[in-house]
Amino acid sequence: MNKLFYVVACVLLLQSCQEKEVKTPEKMTESQLIAKATAIHKNVMTLDTHCDINVKNFTDSINYTQKLTSQVNLPKMQEGGLDVPWFIVYTGQGELNEEGYKAAYENAMSKFDAIHKLCEEIAPEQIQLATSAKEAREIWKSGKKVAMIGIENGYPVGTDITNVEKFYDLGARYMSLAHNGHSQLSDSNTGEADDVWLHNGLSDLGKEVIAEMNRVGMMIDVSHPSKEAMRQMIELSETPIIASHSSARALCNHSRNLDDEQLQWMVENGGVVQTVAFKSYLNTEKHDAYEAEAQQILKEIADSIGLKWMERKEVMALPQEQRAEYYEKYTTVMLPVQKKKLAQRTDLPPAVDVTDFVDHIDYLVEKMGIDHVGISSDFDGGGGIEGWSDASETMNVTVELVRRGYTEAQIEQLWSGNLLRVLDEVQAYATEMKS
Repeated sequence: MNKLFYVVACVLLLQSCQEKEVKTPEKMTESQLIAKATAIHKNVMTLDTHCDINVKNFTDSINYTQKLTSQVNLPKMQEGGLDVPWFIVYTGQGELNEEGYKAAYENAMSKFDAIHKLCEEIAPEQIQLATSAKEAREIWKSGKKVAMIGIENGYPVGTDITNVEKFYDLGARYMSLAHNGHSQLSDSNTGEADDVWLHNGLSDLGKEVIAEMNRVGMMIDVSHPSKEAMRQMIELSETPIIASHSSARALCNHSRNLDDEQLQWMVENGGVVQTVAFKSYLNTEKHDAYEAEAQQILKEIADSIGLKWMERKEVMALPQEQRAEYYEKYTTVMLPVQKKKLAQRTDLPPAVDVTDFVDHIDYLVEKMGIDHVGISSDFDGGGGIEGWSDASETMNVTVELVRRGYTEAQIEQLWSGNLLRVLDEVQAYATEMKS
């Protein structure tokens, strides 16, 4: 018994030392730190699991070869050293009927088509689609950027489970079963607001979809479904799961974040949490104080151009086409003017920034271990913080990780290694099932 106690004590001491190693950076000047971070950033494959898209930016005349106002495009990726964006096939939650499912399916297909057009017709010499970790690494080593695909909201599956494999064949390698609102497959985290649930977790069809995702080799994403739905997914899944864009609820009490119990579930499952650079999911109080001032400027700009100001919830409730039109004016007209006006102000409260983001990474690493944490932005879907406002500033995250004392090997895990490890395991299980 004494010998066992000694062994356990040594293991705990070793783990403690390893954790302290993460937190204890070398003594470097700022220029030395930047130089080290720059070298690491070039050496590791940087992967962001959540970048929304607008199909209007995937045409012959307007596309990601240009430095558009979108937070992600090829020039900005090149400038900031973002290697692997996961482009998102997102569909807002609509009515649970055949008409709604048909519209959702058509929306999803338009986004799949856009991503394939970029990689196969618009810029195949700059970016290629990868459907496995092996392909991603090979494309990256060739010097090209890597596109991967995730599905946000299983709503387009409708009631036809064969769509899961159809989406997989089109390149989708993860899918969440709900978004903002309960889907036909799963309850959403938004049910916390009124404690009204549709399925008390997963529907019977949702449970079948989990098995089908396991069978084809698609990762299960728990970033939007409810906590009970997540518990049931872990119970049913034969493979590790991911949270494609969530942060730590202990640091920011938002229903989109994961609490400590959920983090422990992820560890036991072998999954990974992709920390998200979304202001209100990182520090709500800091975000609200800054946004109160910043939004007043936006309201004044909207009024000056004759545009009715709407809060995010109001915009998200609009029909898809109207929502896209509103965000087009928001990003191309309002935000550039706001940025100039904010730069002239010296009395603003501090904005949510990269240090707040890495605080969440630190917390997740402490709670879960380095093997279960990754990075995401939610760019072009509401994400972006001071210091990582678009793909061109990606290296600032690496700089802050180096500042905190993370090693190159650990930074590689955070940026891509952990997520791709889960993808490998999920696809290996599917291959084993087929054989």
